[in-house]
Amino acid sequence: MKKEEIIDFIKTHPVCHLATEEGGQPHVRGMAIYRVEERGIVFQTSDVKDLWGQIQKNGRVELCFNDFGKNMQLRVVGVAEEIDDDSLRQEVLKDRPFLKPLADARGLKAIKLFRVRGCKAHVWTMEKNFEPKEWVEIFP
Repeated sequence: MKKEEIIDFIKTHPVCHLATEEGGQPHVRGMAIYRVEERGIVFQTSDVKDLWGQIQKNGRVELCFNDFGKNMQLRVVGVAEEIDDDSLRQEVLKDRPFLKPLADARGLKAIKLFRVRGCKAHVWTMEKNFEPKEWVEIFP
């Protein structure tokens, strides 16, 4: 897949699994990214989640997007950088009203925003299972 196709795939398959590391132990969880923009992949969490602390210690992450119908997975590696932008927090809060109780109880800054940058992606299918990995740079 080319860069543009990879970005389109992420936009049309916004639910992924995100891996972090803490104390030498990998941690994986399901996530719905917020959006893809020209500078990277944006997602949110909160200051009550382990994810926030793990990324503060080590921003290196991997995201795995799947199309189970096509038996395909897209792995993206990069570095998650925190975004301190209250207007973006307000936008996220509007689009994801389930976060309102958190913001009401702990304040808007409890919503933690990240952009994954320095990304490269690899597409896996069963047909390509034994071929060498081909990584495509998608975000600087």
